[in-house]
Amino acid sequence: MQISAPRMQLMNPDITRACKEAEIYESLLELDGARVLELGCGKADHTRNIAQAHTGAQIVAAEVDRIQHAKNLAAAPVANIRFTDFGAESIPLADAGLDVVMMFRSLHHVPLDRMDAAFREIHRVLRPGGHAYVSEPVFAGAFNELVRIYNDEELVRKAAFDAVYRAVDQGLLELVSETFFLTPVQYRDFAEFAKKHFEITHGVRNVTDEQSAAVERLFNAHLGPDGVKLTQPIRVDLLRKPA
Repeated sequence: MQISAPRMQLMNPDITRACKEAEIYESLLELDGARVLELGCGKADHTRNIAQAHTGAQIVAAEVDRIQHAKNLAAAPVANIRFTDFGAESIPLADAGLDVVMMFRSLHHVPLDRMDAAFREIHRVLRPGGHAYVSEPVFAGAFNELVRIYNDEELVRKAAFDAVYRAVDQGLLELVSETFFLTPVQYRDFAEFAKKHFEITHGVRNVTDEQSAAVERLFNAHLGPDGVKLTQPIRVDLLRKPA
């Protein structure tokens, strides 16, 4: 894990440490007893881990994908999580009522013309001194080369970075730190990769036969006796609402 001085950079080519993201947010945030909002919670893996590790925290987990939201509601309930279905650009919560807002690789899914509105909303709902934790995948690395064949996110990821930069530049939020790390990704075989990445509910992939074949060829180039083991570079911007 490498934490730079408070300045912003889109990517860092010198990332050396691989770890689970929990190690990052646990080292950066005080979550015991915190009032937390997670935007774009997806399958809510991070949400549930945080709720279990910090039973005194109160978490609102928002997901705009109605199919995934229904699955979250249908799963076994967790006492300190409330699942709901609003977007980052329109948060129906009170002003200054949250200690932490978290986005795990979801900012680049916000429509481009609503990213600035999302940060205005994050600023509004955070208490003075509260933190926003924004993690985004870096457009680099072997795993990225697989994904970009059918889902090239270079422009939206750059737009997400630019939106964070504008929020800091305009004084809505202060940059506390920028952290880069590698998170492990592993698949037993190509069928597992395809199921996870092609059969999504939050968007339309429309992966062609040619694209699928190209991904499989590259996937198999990384295949070992235990499947494919790669890493994905991640950038975390830790931001704070001015006191």
